[in-house]
Amino acid sequence: MSLPLRTRTALAAAASARWASRTAGRGKGSMIGGLVAEKIDPNIMSRLAAGKRSVLVTGTNGKSTTTRMTAAALSGLGEVCTQEDGANMDAGIIAALSLNQDAPIAALEVDELHVPNVADATDPQVIVLLNLTRDQLDRVGEINHIERRLREGIARHPDTVIVANCDDVLVTSAAFDAPNVVWVAAGAGWVGDSVSCPRTGEPIIRKDHDWYSTGDAKFRRPQPQWWFDDEKIYGPDGFSAPLNPAVPGRANRGNATHAVAAAVAMGADPAAATAAVGTVGEVAGRYGSYQLDGHTIRTLLAKNPAGWQEALSMIDQDADSLVIAVNGQVPDGEDLSWLWDVRFEAFETMKVIASGERAADLGVRLLYAGAEHTTVPDPMTAIAQCPPGRVEVLANYTAFRDLGTALERAGATPSSAPRQEPPATLLEPVERSNDD
Repeated sequence: MSLPLRTRTALAAAASARWASRTAGRGKGSMIGGLVAEKIDPNIMSRLAAGKRSVLVTGTNGKSTTTRMTAAALSGLGEVCTQEDGANMDAGIIAALSLNQDAPIAALEVDELHVPNVADATDPQVIVLLNLTRDQLDRVGEINHIERRLREGIARHPDTVIVANCDDVLVTSAAFDAPNVVWVAAGAGWVGDSVSCPRTGEPIIRKDHDWYSTGDAKFRRPQPQWWFDDEKIYGPDGFSAPLNPAVPGRANRGNATHAVAAAVAMGADPAAATAAVGTVGEVAGRYGSYQLDGHTIRTLLAKNPAGWQEALSMIDQDADSLVIAVNGQVPDGEDLSWLWDVRFEAFETMKVIASGERAADLGVRLLYAGAEHTTVPDPMTAIAQCPPGRVEVLANYTAFRDLGTALERAGATPSSAPRQEPPATLLEPVERSNDD
């Protein structure tokens, strides 16, 4: 691929920035490299994406896991460029493209707000829409605004195949007018953000698996081409195969089904794609298991009410201890009022340690939920105070990030212990949604 001098200069500067960041111990440097490259050449994303067959994956929850699964499902078609660290805004996408210039295929995780401009730059063959729920109102804004932005962006790419969750009202609205949609029944148990029609404002009526708008007779749940149950995935032309994701939770079965549908739309063999998604285990520390000082520590990430509800359903109540860590930094969203939307009442029979920078806020919520708890602000100290055995740790974004760093510094070793599935009765399925 022949690149203009300006682009080559930008890539050289990005490489220097990455080296400096790593040398200074500030991290891998992919983000700073992408930022530097974009400053020098504002068109670098489109130039690096030219000639690649791309799939973009977006949604409030589940982007990282689904992107990793999609990359695995596409691997039979050739080398796949993707983000290893989940950096899903412009700089992270540019970094991934710059480090994998020869890959003919790109599977890119994209922040919901960035989808329109990334789609304009990459002209994707497929866009995957997982779910849309309330998330970080102080950064992202109201979810109906995001839906309208996505709808407008999709309209500019009529040749793109949209793989969309027909159980999510907002996702369906964003994809509804596109000429080429592959519908996936992936579930949308968290329905608090779509009680009214995003197109008319009238109520959404739900009955069994169906839903429809009272203000627009044409706007109702489409018939899916792909769906799943507790054992198999099902697709067009009578396709079915065992579906065995290596990551826990019903939401991840939905993520895997989206990934297979996207890969098949790109030309992958459905059976091979289904087998490939089952090879994806830990994703940037999510669902990781570690051994440290007599504890087997399993880490789960959640970032918003829908994601927390899904993550709570994965908690094994037979574990010896549970630590919940909550921060309120800018990447988390500084407004923690969402804590009152999460059903912590599920832990009224399990002792919890409230931790993180906002442990006091969490403690108040647990008090009202009737959950027995203690408060230990430092997550590592909280883990150390747990009795020997299995410790479940559920954390939001920066708490999860910082815990991963602290575990590494403390010498924690990855565990190969088999995953423990929680009882199906822990939470009612009405509260399911995907989580990143």
